[in-house]
Amino acid sequence: MDADINGIVNLYKQPGMTSHTALNITRRIFGCEKAGHCGTLDPNARGVLPIMLGNAVKASDFLVEHTKSYTAELILGYETDTGDVTGKITRKSELPIPAFEEIYAAVKTFEGGYDQVPPMYSALKVKGQKLVDAARKGIVIERESRHIDIYSVDLTETNGKLFVSVECSRGTYIRTLCEDIGKRLGFAACMGELERTRVGSLNSETSVTLEKLKEMTPEERVSIVIPTETALSHFGKVGLDGFFAALIKNGLAVETRKLGINYPEGMFLRLYEGGAFFAVGEIVVKDGNICLKHKKLFI
Repeated sequence: MDADINGIVNLYKQPGMTSHTALNITRRIFGCEKAGHCGTLDPNARGVLPIMLGNAVKASDFLVEHTKSYTAELILGYETDTGDVTGKITRKSELPIPAFEEIYAAVKTFEGGYDQVPPMYSALKVKGQKLVDAARKGIVIERESRHIDIYSVDLTETNGKLFVSVECSRGTYIRTLCEDIGKRLGFAACMGELERTRVGSLNSETSVTLEKLKEMTPEERVSIVIPTETALSHFGKVGLDGFFAALIKNGLAVETRKLGINYPEGMFLRLYEGGAFFAVGEIVVKDGNICLKHKKLFI
């Protein structure tokens, strides 16, 4: 175990435990005092749960914005108070289930995105109160809809079960999507099993389970830790000499023309000194000049 480990573990969470429990077990396995996870998964869901160790925790603000992919079972015929099969049935549809082609057509109408109302059974806070805590007390809180992006959505059928595969933006609730697909069809609907298959560049094929982590040697565990900079590879890369790197580290904004770079305002960049990653920088405008300033230091 190494308390100085900094990086990201592509963990595959199994159903039956909370994301917080999975985080604590991973943290103990690696012997790290500081750790965090990116994007909570429901206890009954499985799939990719990025665990950040050491100073990689600072990257969470950037990782939560990643595109995510899910595969969810779509159940037509009844609704529940939780939006998934773990809840109490609140409404049933007695009509025959539509043909696959009709369901598929309804699913594809959500491609591109829509305004989605967050479910009561979620960790989202409204006026400081978690919606799920209120829901468990039987309290319904009015929620405003939020625009979410559905980059792609598809429908398949396996062994008589329907599955929706979704690539979407942050803040998308898949259980709500399943309910909304049902509403589009005029049917009660809810979500069955759920798997998150990808968070940004981290996918289920390259993930590792807690059971596998426990079986590994300390050396093997260290070898699977993904460097923070790798998980941020969607940002551009800029190398700085010692003088300008020191200015950036001390919180100063440096004009991009002095650095010989040209990027638009608002862009994030990985910053390096002597080949070593030390910060995420942001292009900002200061006193009318385009400048580079650190957004988050990783030293």
